[in-house]
Amino acid sequence: MAEVKAVSVRVEGRVQGVSFRAWTQVEAQGRGLSGWVRNAADGSVLAHLEGPDAEVDAMLAALHKGPPAAVVRSVTVDDAAPEGATHFDIRR
Repeated sequence: MAEVKAVSVRVEGRVQGVSFRAWTQVEAQGRGLSGWVRNAADGSVLAHLEGPDAEVDAMLAALHKGPPAAVVRSVTVDDAAPEGATHFDIRR
């Protein structure tokens, strides 16, 4: 079985109020990833992504652009332990 890559991500910029979480969920599901995304109190968006290396890397590249109304200033990525998620959730 292929090894699962897991990362924690913080996306900063104009990323709240622009459908960033919904866009992230659609993009992640389309890549077969599991995990979650949520807004942070500081205006950033936090995410946990799990899946095959190439798909996680592709999702990270997509997060640098975001949905059309977003203005992404930075994407911080840290290695994380897999949580064993089986789907991709939007958390409140």
